[in-house]
Amino acid sequence: MQCMDELEQRAAVVDCARRMSGAGLAPGKSGNVSCRWRDGLLITPSALAYDRMVGEDIVELDLAGVVRAGRRPASSEWPFHTAIYRSRPDALAIVHTHSPHAAALSCARRGLPAFHYMVAMAGGEDIRCAEYATFGTAQLAENILKALAGRKAALLANHGAIALSDSLDGALGLAMEVENLASVYLKTLGASLQPVLLDAKEMQRVLGKFEHYGRE
Repeated sequence: MQCMDELEQRAAVVDCARRMSGAGLAPGKSGNVSCRWRDGLLITPSALAYDRMVGEDIVELDLAGVVRAGRRPASSEWPFHTAIYRSRPDALAIVHTHSPHAAALSCARRGLPAFHYMVAMAGGEDIRCAEYATFGTAQLAENILKALAGRKAALLANHGAIALSDSLDGALGLAMEVENLASVYLKTLGASLQPVLLDAKEMQRVLGKFEHYGRE
């Protein structure tokens, strides 16, 4: 991403946000998108409809959350974006959604167990649900960091989901997969069926395969 100039990077954040919204992952003005930029980040603004968003609306922050450039206020969730970038060198982009199935599961404060091998896309044997805290707070950021330990995605209790990757496309793709997994899991539970969980040995095998997935 760093090979892009700033105008291109801003446009890429807008494009990712619009695709997130268009896919039904961020109803209304919910959710947010960010990427690393220089030694800080670029993040979507607060309370602006995605179809009205343009590159100049994207806000540049340093990793302490101080605004460097932007004509609008940054997303209210900037504290967890900056916290992730400070603690996770592997995170180059973050997508936060309020996608309906992931949000529904999060309202039950349940994560995703190893019911399907694609859970391993998030980097581990399960996808955790972060403990609840008010949106936009340092406590929520702390809870998310705990849930993301060794993972690239998490649900947020009574809230939604978050995915990180080394690219905007990667983060959005993972967010879409989390929503799909949440949908399948809820349908299984709704049918009063108990999913048969994959054991730890199989999940480790799948995790190993995903290390080279799409690169061979």
